Amino acid sequence: MSDQVTPSPGKRRIGVYVCHCGGNISDYVDVDRVIDAVKDEADVVVARDAMFTCSDVTQEEIAKDIREQGLDGLVVASCSPKLHTTTFRGVARRGGLNPYQYTQANIREQCSWAHTDDREGATGKAISLVRAAVARTRLSEPLEPLVVETTGRAVVVGGGVAGMRAAIGLADMGLGVFLVEREAELGGWVGDLPKMFPNGTDGHELARRLQDEIHRRPAINVFTRAEVVEKTGTYGNYQVTVRAGGEQIRLDVGQVIVATGFASYEPEPGEFGYGAPGVVTLADFTRMLDEAGSPLVYHGRPVKTIAYIYCVGSRNETHPYCSRYCCSAAVHASLLVTAADPGVRQYHLYRDMRTYGRHELEYIESRRRGSVYMKFADDEPPLVTSDDGSLRVTVRDLLTGGDQLAIGPDLVVLVTGMVPRDNAELTTALKLPVGLDGFFNEIHPKLRPVETVVDGVSICGACQGPKTVAESVASGLAAAAQAAAVLKRGVAELDPQVTFVHPEACTGCGQCVGACPYSAISLVERGPAKVASIDAAACKGCGGCVPSCPEDAIDLAGYTDAQIRSMIDSLLVGSET
Repeated sequence: MSDQVTPSPGKRRIGVYVCHCGGNISDYVDVDRVIDAVKDEADVVVARDAMFTCSDVTQEEIAKDIREQGLDGLVVASCSPKLHTTTFRGVARRGGLNPYQYTQANIREQCSWAHTDDREGATGKAISLVRAAVARTRLSEPLEPLVVETTGRAVVVGGGVAGMRAAIGLADMGLGVFLVEREAELGGWVGDLPKMFPNGTDGHELARRLQDEIHRRPAINVFTRAEVVEKTGTYGNYQVTVRAGGEQIRLDVGQVIVATGFASYEPEPGEFGYGAPGVVTLADFTRMLDEAGSPLVYHGRPVKTIAYIYCVGSRNETHPYCSRYCCSAAVHASLLVTAADPGVRQYHLYRDMRTYGRHELEYIESRRRGSVYMKFADDEPPLVTSDDGSLRVTVRDLLTGGDQLAIGPDLVVLVTGMVPRDNAELTTALKLPVGLDGFFNEIHPKLRPVETVVDGVSICGACQGPKTVAESVASGLAAAAQAAAVLKRGVAELDPQVTFVHPEACTGCGQCVGACPYSAISLVERGPAKVASIDAAACKGCGGCVPSCPEDAIDLAGYTDAQIRSMIDSLLVGSET
């Protein structure tokens, strides 16, 4: 780290740290010029740069500066606050600084990455963003989290393998669990599957074992043919309403885990011949293998040739993502066919093979045992036709120089992917964030992989995107651990950056009441008049009520009107370029 320490006669002592981000910022922003521009700002007493401000070494140096320089404000100019707000609040706390006197300026996503073709302009913008962060920090005040007692129970929505494993994990940690499944039985998709890749585990047996584990734990209460229809209350003390058999049941819980799984893509009639005799989906084919003997027979006729068509319902305009599990599942199915009847000829028509990790070994084994793989272009998928009950698949194979080949299979297996389930009512009830792909969104896939922006609501399994069984179970356990970390403490800390009312300015007009989406505001008697009152535990700090007030009687802690105005004023100061 290069040092620039400048004493200031101001009332505050603020430290500014600008990150290179391993070149993600410094390749497009002149970090040294940013330091030079802000080191003489009023109240800035420390201005430094670092290759990675989030590294353990730099974190300790910042904490040391807080102690030794007596800092009462901290600004870190780096990446998105979504990534490292918790990190640097922790640094502030370790240094003895109130964590809410820290501000993060986003000079990566909002600056260097947005202006890769304009280093001069990006540098000027970075200077302005850091000055604005200093201005906000200059008016910051220490805040303390609101501590509330929590209800030591959780509700898990979805009774597939991810949901069942999460429920078992919570019960084993001494917590009460309500497991809500909208089907008649627990088990989800896995309960209908035969031997699964890569180790041949029987899906029926796996689901049955988990069901037995559920029933052995009295702490788990199971509701089948049931759905969550409403959530009220505050973080750590939610009231979740479940509709079961025409009855409305209220559950008092501290955490919610959503594990509602996925839906399998259903091809349109005529899509790759779907609807014609002998054209089946991979899900149908695996069930058929589970019931079939040897030799393999379809509708009374022996199956001698199979053509698998990959990426049906994935990697297209409607579902642009890769479903990840399909390639491995199809390859595994072909090995089961070979084991039952080695004489069956099998052709795999694919765009890209994605048998990632150890699943690659099955792909190698499949080829070794005689399966033929043909690669087609993205814009030229195979053509499936049916004439007098005979199937014909035509494909231009890129692996043989683009030759057009024709196959006369007895079966065409459409390797279909995962799509989001229809969860509109649940999404509305829990206010779940939904991504562009239709799956539920976590805060960050690496740093906070099961948490959502809704406090106390986690997601796991394939409801957040395509996953294998092992990956779904792992995320279910992660969600259980996340929920238990809060509930086992018995108390939860709520973010203090919530709105508050200046009662002397409030006229009791009630416009803020209608503006709050969380029902956190009410009118209360104050002498002869009524004024707005905000339930800090219910407030989410969205700030939606602030502009609705005609008297400017509402402020948001940490983002007060004065702080926002000071940031705007600092942005109007000409950047040093």
